[in-house]
Amino acid sequence: MGFSTVDYLVVAAYMLAVVALGIWRGGKQHSVQDYFLGKGTIPWWAVCFSIVAAETSALTVISIPGVAYLTNLNFLQLTVGYLLGRIAVSFLLLPSYYKGELSTAYAFLESRFGVKTRRFASVVFLFTRIAADGVRLFATAIPLKLVMNIEYPTAILILALVALAYTYIGGVRGIVWVDALQMVIYLGGAITAAIVMISFHSEGWAGITQAASEAGKFGVFNLSFDGLLQQPYTLFAGIIGGCFLSMASHGTDQLIVQRLLTTKSLAEGRKALIGSGIIVIVQFAVFLTVGLLLYGYYNGASISELGLSRADEVFPKFIIEGLPQGLSGLIIAGLLAAALSTLSGSMSSMSSSLILDFYRPIFGANLSDERALRISRYFTVMFCGILVGSAFLFMNTGQAVVELALSIASFTYGGLLGTFLLGVLWKKPSQEDALAGFVAGILVMVTVISLKLVAWTWFTLIGVLATILVGTLLSSLSRKNTSP
Repeated sequence: MGFSTVDYLVVAAYMLAVVALGIWRGGKQHSVQDYFLGKGTIPWWAVCFSIVAAETSALTVISIPGVAYLTNLNFLQLTVGYLLGRIAVSFLLLPSYYKGELSTAYAFLESRFGVKTRRFASVVFLFTRIAADGVRLFATAIPLKLVMNIEYPTAILILALVALAYTYIGGVRGIVWVDALQMVIYLGGAITAAIVMISFHSEGWAGITQAASEAGKFGVFNLSFDGLLQQPYTLFAGIIGGCFLSMASHGTDQLIVQRLLTTKSLAEGRKALIGSGIIVIVQFAVFLTVGLLLYGYYNGASISELGLSRADEVFPKFIIEGLPQGLSGLIIAGLLAAALSTLSGSMSSMSSSLILDFYRPIFGANLSDERALRISRYFTVMFCGILVGSAFLFMNTGQAVVELALSIASFTYGGLLGTFLLGVLWKKPSQEDALAGFVAGILVMVTVISLKLVAWTWFTLIGVLATILVGTLLSSLSRKNTSP
Protein backbone atom coordinates (compact mmCIF):
# COMPACT_ATOMS: atom_id res chain seq x y z
CA MET A 1 0.00 0.00 0.00
CA GLY A 2 2.85 2.35 0.79
CA PHE A 3 2.95 5.52 2.82
CA SER A 4 0.42 8.06 1.51
CA THR A 5 0.01 11.81 1.83
CA VAL A 6 -2.63 11.19 4.49
CA ASP A 7 -0.10 9.17 6.51
CA TYR A 8 2.48 11.95 6.29
CA LEU A 9 -0.10 14.46 7.51
CA VAL A 10 -1.06 12.21 10.42
CA VAL A 11 2.59 11.85 11.48
CA ALA A 12 3.22 15.59 11.18
CA ALA A 13 0.05 16.47 13.11
CA TYR A 14 0.86 14.00 15.87
CA MET A 15 4.41 15.26 16.29
CA LEU A 16 3.18 18.84 16.57
CA ALA A 17 0.51 17.74 19.06
CA VAL A 18 3.15 16.02 21.21
CA VAL A 19 5.24 19.19 21.36
CA ALA A 20 2.16 21.30 22.18
CA LEU A 21 1.02 18.91 24.92
CA GLY A 22 4.46 18.83 26.51
CA ILE A 23 4.70 22.61 26.58
CA TRP A 24 1.12 23.04 27.85
CA ARG A 25 1.27 20.40 30.61
CA GLY A 26 4.77 21.45 31.61
CA GLY A 27 3.58 24.91 32.55
CA LYS A 28 6.04 27.53 33.73
CA GLN A 29 9.04 26.55 35.84
CA HIS A 30 10.54 28.87 38.44
CA SER A 31 13.39 26.73 39.81
CA VAL A 32 15.62 23.77 39.07
CA GLN A 33 13.56 21.56 41.41
CA ASP A 34 10.41 22.57 39.53
CA TYR A 35 12.05 21.88 36.16
CA PHE A 36 13.45 18.46 37.11
CA LEU A 37 11.07 17.17 39.83
CA GLY A 38 7.72 18.83 39.16
CA LYS A 39 7.14 19.60 42.88
CA GLY A 40 5.21 16.37 43.53
CA THR A 41 2.21 17.48 41.47
CA ILE A 42 1.94 14.45 39.18
CA PRO A 43 -0.46 11.55 39.97
CA TRP A 44 1.06 8.08 40.39
CA TRP A 45 -0.76 6.54 37.41
CA ALA A 46 0.69 9.14 35.04
CA VAL A 47 4.16 8.44 36.46
CA CYS A 48 3.49 4.71 36.02
CA PHE A 49 2.67 5.18 32.32
CA SER A 50 5.67 7.48 31.96
CA ILE A 51 8.03 4.84 33.39
CA VAL A 52 6.75 2.27 30.91
CA ALA A 53 7.08 4.68 28.00
CA ALA A 54 10.57 5.78 29.07
CA GLU A 55 11.95 2.25 29.30
CA THR A 56 10.12 1.07 26.19
CA SER A 57 11.12 3.63 23.60
CA ALA A 58 11.26 2.26 20.08
CA LEU A 59 13.23 -0.79 21.18
CA THR A 60 10.18 -2.74 22.28
CA VAL A 61 8.04 -1.50 19.43
CA ILE A 62 10.59 -2.33 16.73
CA SER A 63 13.09 -4.84 18.03
CA ILE A 64 10.96 -7.18 20.17
CA PRO A 65 8.72 -8.24 17.23
CA GLY A 66 11.97 -8.83 15.33
CA VAL A 67 13.28 -11.04 18.14
CA ALA A 68 10.08 -13.14 18.06
CA TYR A 69 10.26 -13.29 14.25
CA LEU A 70 13.73 -14.83 14.46
CA THR A 71 13.26 -16.95 17.61
CA ASN A 72 10.21 -17.51 19.86
CA LEU A 73 8.50 -16.19 23.01
CA ASN A 74 11.37 -16.97 25.43
CA PHE A 75 12.04 -13.24 25.86
CA LEU A 76 8.81 -13.08 27.88
CA GLN A 77 10.58 -14.86 30.76
CA LEU A 78 12.56 -11.69 31.43
CA THR A 79 9.40 -9.74 32.20
CA VAL A 80 8.67 -11.92 35.24
CA GLY A 81 12.11 -10.94 36.53
CA TYR A 82 11.39 -7.30 35.66
CA LEU A 83 8.34 -7.33 37.94
CA LEU A 84 10.20 -9.05 40.80
CA GLY A 85 13.02 -6.52 40.50
CA ARG A 86 10.62 -3.59 40.81
CA ILE A 87 9.00 -5.10 43.87
CA ALA A 88 12.45 -5.44 45.45
CA VAL A 89 13.32 -1.80 44.62
CA SER A 90 10.01 -0.63 46.08
CA PHE A 91 10.89 -2.02 49.50
CA LEU A 92 14.71 -1.89 49.54
CA LEU A 93 15.61 1.41 47.87
CA LEU A 94 12.53 3.62 47.56
CA PRO A 95 12.18 4.27 51.32
CA SER A 96 15.69 5.78 51.32
CA TYR A 97 14.80 8.05 48.39
CA TYR A 98 11.80 9.51 50.18
CA LYS A 99 13.76 10.43 53.31
CA GLY A 100 14.72 14.10 53.29
CA GLU A 101 14.89 16.11 50.08
CA LEU A 102 16.75 13.95 47.59
CA SER A 103 17.11 15.54 44.15
CA THR A 104 18.73 12.62 42.29
CA ALA A 105 19.22 8.91 42.90
CA TYR A 106 22.86 9.55 43.68
CA ALA A 107 22.15 11.99 46.50
CA PHE A 108 21.42 8.90 48.61
CA LEU A 109 25.00 7.68 48.04
CA GLU A 110 26.32 10.99 49.37
CA SER A 111 24.23 10.70 52.53
CA ARG A 112 25.46 7.14 53.07
CA PHE A 113 29.07 7.20 51.84
CA GLY A 114 30.08 10.74 50.90
CA VAL A 115 30.21 13.17 48.00
CA LYS A 116 32.91 11.28 46.05
CA THR A 117 30.68 8.22 45.74
CA ARG A 118 27.75 10.36 44.61
CA ARG A 119 29.76 12.06 41.89
CA PHE A 120 31.40 8.87 40.68
CA ALA A 121 27.99 7.19 40.39
CA SER A 122 26.64 10.22 38.54
CA VAL A 123 29.53 10.14 36.04
CA VAL A 124 28.95 6.43 35.45
CA PHE A 125 25.25 7.11 34.88
CA LEU A 126 25.99 9.86 32.36
CA PHE A 127 28.31 7.74 30.24
CA THR A 128 25.97 4.74 30.37
CA ARG A 129 22.95 6.80 29.40
CA ILE A 130 24.79 8.48 26.51
CA ALA A 131 25.74 5.11 25.00
CA ALA A 132 22.50 3.22 25.69
CA ASP A 133 20.20 6.03 24.55
CA GLY A 134 22.35 6.63 21.50
CA VAL A 135 21.30 3.11 20.49
CA ARG A 136 17.66 3.91 21.29
CA LEU A 137 17.75 7.07 19.21
CA PHE A 138 19.19 5.12 16.29
CA ALA A 139 16.45 2.48 16.71
CA THR A 140 13.79 5.15 16.41
CA ALA A 141 15.33 6.45 13.21
CA ILE A 142 14.74 3.07 11.52
CA PRO A 143 10.99 3.55 10.75
CA LEU A 144 11.46 7.24 9.98
CA LYS A 145 14.17 6.37 7.44
CA LEU A 146 11.94 3.75 5.80
CA VAL A 147 8.90 6.05 5.74
CA MET A 148 10.54 9.21 4.42
CA ASN A 149 13.26 7.52 2.35
CA ILE A 150 15.94 9.63 4.02
CA GLU A 151 19.33 8.78 5.46
CA TYR A 152 19.76 7.79 9.12
CA PRO A 153 21.59 11.01 10.14
CA THR A 154 18.69 13.14 8.89
CA ALA A 155 16.12 10.96 10.64
CA ILE A 156 18.09 11.11 13.90
CA LEU A 157 18.29 14.91 13.78
CA ILE A 158 14.55 15.30 13.17
CA LEU A 159 13.69 13.15 16.17
CA ALA A 160 16.20 14.86 18.44
CA LEU A 161 14.88 18.33 17.62
CA VAL A 162 11.25 17.36 18.26
CA ALA A 163 12.12 15.85 21.67
CA LEU A 164 14.26 18.85 22.56
CA ALA A 165 11.43 21.28 21.83
CA TYR A 166 9.08 20.14 24.61
CA THR A 167 11.83 18.97 26.99
CA TYR A 168 13.53 22.39 26.91
CA ILE A 169 10.32 24.26 27.67
CA GLY A 170 8.06 21.83 29.56
CA GLY A 171 10.53 20.17 31.93
CA VAL A 172 9.75 16.90 33.66
CA ARG A 173 6.01 17.63 34.02
CA GLY A 174 5.69 18.01 30.28
CA ILE A 175 7.73 14.84 29.72
CA VAL A 176 5.61 12.70 32.06
CA TRP A 177 2.27 13.76 30.58
CA VAL A 178 3.50 13.30 27.01
CA ASP A 179 4.83 9.87 27.98
CA ALA A 180 1.45 8.84 29.37
CA LEU A 181 -0.23 9.67 26.05
CA GLN A 182 2.51 7.98 24.05
CA MET A 183 2.18 4.68 25.90
CA VAL A 184 -1.52 4.50 25.09
CA ILE A 185 -0.88 5.37 21.44
CA TYR A 186 1.94 2.96 20.65
CA LEU A 187 0.44 0.03 22.58
CA GLY A 188 -2.93 0.64 20.95
CA GLY A 189 -1.19 0.86 17.59
CA ALA A 190 0.50 -2.51 18.04
CA ILE A 191 -2.83 -4.14 19.00
CA THR A 192 -4.44 -2.54 15.95
CA ALA A 193 -1.69 -3.85 13.68
CA ALA A 194 -2.20 -7.35 15.11
CA ILE A 195 -5.95 -7.15 14.48
CA VAL A 196 -5.36 -6.03 10.88
CA MET A 197 -2.96 -8.92 10.19
CA ILE A 198 -5.42 -11.45 11.58
CA SER A 199 -8.33 -9.97 9.64
CA PHE A 200 -6.35 -9.97 6.38
CA HIS A 201 -5.76 -13.72 6.59
CA SER A 202 -8.52 -15.88 5.17
CA GLU A 203 -8.30 -18.37 8.06
CA GLY A 204 -7.93 -15.77 10.81
CA TRP A 205 -5.78 -16.41 13.91
CA ALA A 206 -5.37 -20.15 13.29
CA GLY A 207 -4.24 -19.62 9.73
CA ILE A 208 -1.77 -16.81 10.30
CA THR A 209 -0.14 -18.50 13.30
CA GLN A 210 0.18 -21.93 11.69
CA ALA A 211 3.67 -21.26 10.30
CA ALA A 212 4.88 -19.94 13.66
CA SER A 213 3.38 -22.92 15.46
CA GLU A 214 5.03 -25.41 13.11
CA ALA A 215 8.37 -23.64 13.61
CA GLY A 216 8.04 -23.98 17.42
CA LYS A 217 7.80 -20.24 18.00
CA PHE A 218 5.11 -20.41 20.68
CA GLY A 219 7.50 -21.73 23.31
CA VAL A 220 7.60 -19.41 26.35
CA PHE A 221 9.56 -21.29 28.99
CA ASN A 222 13.00 -22.74 28.38
CA LEU A 223 13.81 -25.11 31.26
CA SER A 224 17.09 -26.28 29.76
CA PHE A 225 20.26 -26.30 31.88
CA ASP A 226 22.50 -26.86 28.85
CA GLY A 227 24.87 -23.93 28.49
CA LEU A 228 23.00 -22.18 31.32
CA LEU A 229 25.39 -19.23 31.51
CA GLN A 230 25.69 -18.89 27.71
CA GLN A 231 21.99 -18.98 26.83
CA PRO A 232 20.24 -15.63 27.50
CA TYR A 233 16.65 -16.84 27.38
CA THR A 234 16.45 -19.84 29.72
CA LEU A 235 13.92 -19.60 32.55
CA PHE A 236 16.59 -19.09 35.19
CA ALA A 237 18.64 -16.60 33.18
CA GLY A 238 15.48 -14.69 32.29
CA ILE A 239 13.99 -14.44 35.77
CA ILE A 240 17.23 -13.92 37.71
CA GLY A 241 18.84 -11.71 35.08
CA GLY A 242 15.65 -9.75 34.50
CA CYS A 243 15.21 -9.20 38.23
CA PHE A 244 18.67 -7.73 38.77
CA LEU A 245 18.56 -5.73 35.53
CA SER A 246 15.24 -4.21 36.60
CA MET A 247 16.54 -3.47 40.10
CA ALA A 248 19.46 -1.59 38.55
CA SER A 249 17.52 0.25 35.86
CA HIS A 250 14.59 1.21 38.10
CA GLY A 251 16.40 1.67 41.38
CA THR A 252 19.69 3.35 40.43
CA ASP A 253 19.17 4.95 37.02
CA GLN A 254 18.25 8.63 37.23
CA LEU A 255 16.10 8.27 34.08
CA ILE A 256 13.53 6.29 36.12
CA VAL A 257 14.26 7.55 39.64
CA GLN A 258 13.67 11.14 38.49
CA ARG A 259 10.11 10.15 37.57
CA LEU A 260 9.54 8.36 40.88
CA LEU A 261 10.66 11.44 42.79
CA THR A 262 7.86 13.45 41.13
CA THR A 263 5.22 11.44 43.03
CA LYS A 264 3.72 12.79 46.24
CA SER A 265 4.68 9.98 48.63
CA LEU A 266 6.43 6.65 49.08
CA ALA A 267 3.13 4.79 48.71
CA GLU A 268 2.41 6.47 45.38
CA GLY A 269 5.96 5.82 44.20
CA ARG A 270 5.52 2.11 44.95
CA LYS A 271 2.22 1.97 43.09
CA ALA A 272 3.78 3.65 40.06
CA LEU A 273 6.81 1.33 40.04
CA ILE A 274 5.06 -2.01 40.63
CA GLY A 275 2.21 -1.04 38.31
CA SER A 276 4.72 -0.37 35.54
CA GLY A 277 6.06 -3.93 35.95
CA ILE A 278 2.59 -5.41 35.43
CA ILE A 279 2.01 -3.27 32.34
CA VAL A 280 5.40 -4.26 30.91
CA ILE A 281 4.50 -7.96 31.04
CA VAL A 282 1.36 -7.28 29.02
CA GLN A 283 3.27 -5.01 26.66
CA PHE A 284 6.02 -7.52 25.94
CA ALA A 285 3.39 -10.20 25.31
CA VAL A 286 1.68 -7.94 22.77
CA PHE A 287 4.84 -7.10 20.84
CA LEU A 288 6.14 -10.68 20.85
CA THR A 289 2.77 -11.82 19.52
CA VAL A 290 3.04 -9.21 16.77
CA GLY A 291 6.35 -10.82 15.80
CA LEU A 292 4.70 -14.24 15.49
CA LEU A 293 1.89 -12.79 13.40
CA LEU A 294 4.44 -11.14 11.13
CA TYR A 295 6.13 -14.52 10.69
CA GLY A 296 2.85 -15.95 9.48
CA TYR A 297 2.00 -12.89 7.39
CA TYR A 298 5.27 -13.18 5.48
CA ASN A 299 5.08 -17.01 5.35
CA GLY A 300 8.24 -17.48 7.36
CA ALA A 301 10.43 -15.63 4.86
CA SER A 302 14.00 -14.91 5.92
CA ILE A 303 15.16 -11.36 6.55
CA SER A 304 17.14 -11.31 3.32
CA GLU A 305 14.18 -12.69 1.36
CA LEU A 306 12.14 -9.73 2.59
CA GLY A 307 14.80 -7.39 1.20
CA LEU A 308 15.78 -6.21 4.67
CA SER A 309 19.12 -6.02 6.42
CA ARG A 310 17.96 -6.60 10.02
CA ALA A 311 15.02 -8.10 11.93
CA ASP A 312 14.30 -4.69 13.46
CA GLU A 313 12.94 -3.58 10.07
CA VAL A 314 10.23 -6.27 9.74
CA PHE A 315 7.49 -4.51 11.72
CA PRO A 316 8.15 -1.08 10.16
CA LYS A 317 7.97 -2.76 6.74
CA PHE A 318 4.50 -4.12 7.51
CA ILE A 319 3.30 -0.80 8.94
CA ILE A 320 4.32 1.03 5.79
CA GLU A 321 3.24 -1.54 3.22
CA GLY A 322 0.47 -3.57 4.86
CA LEU A 323 -1.81 -1.11 6.65
CA PRO A 324 -4.59 1.10 5.24
CA GLN A 325 -3.94 4.80 4.61
CA GLY A 326 -4.07 6.92 7.73
CA LEU A 327 -3.75 3.94 10.07
CA SER A 328 -0.13 3.29 9.14
CA GLY A 329 0.58 6.98 9.71
CA LEU A 330 -0.95 6.84 13.19
CA ILE A 331 1.05 3.74 14.16
CA ILE A 332 4.29 5.20 12.81
CA ALA A 333 3.51 8.34 14.80
CA GLY A 334 3.08 6.19 17.90
CA LEU A 335 6.39 4.47 17.12
CA LEU A 336 8.18 7.78 16.91
CA ALA A 337 6.44 9.12 19.98
CA ALA A 338 7.44 6.03 21.97
CA ALA A 339 11.06 6.75 21.25
CA LEU A 340 10.71 10.45 21.96
CA SER A 341 9.72 9.57 25.52
CA THR A 342 13.05 7.94 26.26
CA LEU A 343 14.98 10.59 24.37
CA SER A 344 13.35 13.49 26.21
CA GLY A 345 13.64 11.71 29.55
CA SER A 346 17.31 11.03 28.90
CA MET A 347 18.03 14.68 28.15
CA SER A 348 16.25 15.76 31.32
CA SER A 349 17.75 13.12 33.62
CA MET A 350 21.30 13.72 32.41
CA SER A 351 20.86 17.48 32.78
CA SER A 352 19.45 17.05 36.29
CA SER A 353 22.35 14.80 37.27
CA LEU A 354 24.95 17.22 35.91
CA ILE A 355 23.58 20.34 37.55
CA LEU A 356 22.36 18.82 40.84
CA ASP A 357 25.24 16.41 41.44
CA PHE A 358 28.05 18.59 40.09
CA TYR A 359 27.46 22.14 38.92
CA ARG A 360 25.32 23.54 41.69
CA PRO A 361 27.24 21.96 44.62
CA ILE A 362 30.58 23.12 43.17
CA PHE A 363 29.80 26.46 41.50
CA GLY A 364 26.32 27.38 42.63
CA ALA A 365 26.60 28.54 46.23
CA ASN A 366 25.21 31.93 45.26
CA LEU A 367 23.43 30.84 42.09
CA SER A 368 19.93 32.29 41.74
CA ASP A 369 17.00 30.04 40.80
CA GLU A 370 16.56 31.93 37.53
CA ARG A 371 20.17 31.47 36.45
CA ALA A 372 20.27 27.83 37.58
CA LEU A 373 17.14 27.15 35.52
CA ARG A 374 18.69 28.80 32.48
CA ILE A 375 21.86 26.74 32.84
CA SER A 376 19.75 23.58 33.21
CA ARG A 377 18.15 24.28 29.85
CA TYR A 378 21.59 24.86 28.29
CA PHE A 379 22.65 21.45 29.59
CA THR A 380 19.52 19.93 28.05
CA VAL A 381 20.53 21.26 24.62
CA MET A 382 24.10 20.04 25.13
CA PHE A 383 22.99 16.49 25.93
CA CYS A 384 20.68 16.51 22.93
CA GLY A 385 23.72 17.10 20.73
CA ILE A 386 25.74 14.43 22.54
CA LEU A 387 22.97 11.83 22.07
CA VAL A 388 22.80 12.62 18.35
CA GLY A 389 26.53 12.01 18.06
CA SER A 390 26.21 8.75 20.00
CA ALA A 391 23.40 7.55 17.71
CA PHE A 392 25.62 8.14 14.66
CA LEU A 393 28.16 5.68 16.10
CA PHE A 394 25.65 2.81 16.17
CA MET A 395 24.23 3.14 12.66
CA ASN A 396 26.20 0.18 11.26
CA THR A 397 25.65 -2.31 14.06
CA GLY A 398 24.36 -5.73 13.05
CA GLN A 399 23.07 -6.74 16.51
CA ALA A 400 19.41 -6.44 17.51
CA VAL A 401 19.20 -2.99 19.03
CA VAL A 402 17.27 -4.08 22.14
CA GLU A 403 20.00 -6.55 23.09
CA LEU A 404 22.72 -4.02 22.27
CA ALA A 405 21.19 -1.33 24.50
CA LEU A 406 20.72 -3.72 27.41
CA SER A 407 24.27 -5.06 27.02
CA ILE A 408 25.69 -1.52 27.15
CA ALA A 409 23.78 -0.76 30.34
CA SER A 410 25.04 -3.98 31.87
CA PHE A 411 28.64 -2.73 31.82
CA THR A 412 27.83 -0.38 34.68
CA TYR A 413 24.47 -1.43 36.13
CA GLY A 414 26.05 -4.14 38.29
CA GLY A 415 28.45 -1.69 39.92
CA LEU A 416 25.71 0.88 40.46
CA LEU A 417 23.23 -1.55 42.00
CA GLY A 418 25.93 -3.26 44.07
CA THR A 419 26.99 0.08 45.56
CA PHE A 420 23.40 1.01 46.43
CA LEU A 421 22.86 -2.39 48.07
CA LEU A 422 26.08 -1.94 50.05
CA GLY A 423 24.65 1.31 51.39
CA VAL A 424 21.24 -0.14 52.25
CA LEU A 425 22.01 -3.66 53.49
CA TRP A 426 25.46 -3.22 55.05
CA LYS A 427 26.27 -0.58 57.65
CA LYS A 428 30.03 -1.08 57.93
CA PRO A 429 31.51 -0.33 54.46
CA SER A 430 33.12 3.12 54.18
CA GLN A 431 33.29 5.43 51.19
CA GLU A 432 36.65 3.91 50.18
CA ASP A 433 35.20 0.39 50.41
CA ALA A 434 32.19 1.37 48.31
CA LEU A 435 34.25 3.10 45.62
CA ALA A 436 36.67 0.17 45.40
CA GLY A 437 33.76 -2.25 45.08
CA PHE A 438 32.10 -0.02 42.47
CA VAL A 439 35.25 0.11 40.33
CA ALA A 440 35.82 -3.62 40.78
CA GLY A 441 32.28 -4.36 39.60
CA ILE A 442 32.80 -2.34 36.43
CA LEU A 443 36.23 -3.90 35.72
CA VAL A 444 34.85 -7.41 36.21
CA MET A 445 32.06 -6.64 33.75
CA VAL A 446 34.47 -5.22 31.17
CA THR A 447 36.37 -8.52 31.39
CA VAL A 448 33.26 -10.72 31.31
CA ILE A 449 31.69 -8.89 28.38
CA SER A 450 34.92 -8.54 26.39
CA LEU A 451 35.69 -12.27 26.70
CA LYS A 452 32.00 -13.21 26.15
CA LEU A 453 32.08 -15.49 29.18
CA VAL A 454 28.30 -15.47 29.81
CA ALA A 455 25.06 -14.34 28.13
CA TRP A 456 24.03 -10.70 28.59
CA THR A 457 21.19 -11.58 30.99
CA TRP A 458 23.77 -12.53 33.64
CA PHE A 459 25.83 -9.34 33.36
CA THR A 460 24.14 -7.25 36.07
CA LEU A 461 24.10 -10.06 38.65
CA ILE A 462 27.81 -10.72 38.19
CA GLY A 463 28.60 -7.02 38.54
CA VAL A 464 26.51 -6.80 41.72
CA LEU A 465 28.22 -9.82 43.28
CA ALA A 466 31.70 -8.50 42.43
CA THR A 467 30.90 -5.06 43.90
CA ILE A 468 29.44 -6.42 47.13
CA LEU A 469 32.19 -9.03 47.55
CA VAL A 470 35.00 -6.47 47.20
CA GLY A 471 33.23 -3.82 49.30
CA THR A 472 32.42 -6.13 52.21
CA LEU A 473 35.82 -7.84 52.08
CA LEU A 474 37.69 -4.53 52.27
CA SER A 475 35.41 -3.39 55.08
CA SER A 476 36.19 -6.55 57.07
CA LEU A 477 39.91 -6.19 56.49
CA SER A 478 39.93 -2.54 57.57
CA ARG A 479 38.05 -3.39 60.78
CA LYS A 480 40.55 -6.14 61.59
CA ASN A 481 43.47 -3.78 61.03
CA THR A 482 42.00 -1.13 63.32
CA SER A 483 40.85 -3.47 66.09
CA PRO A 484 43.05 -3.55 69.26
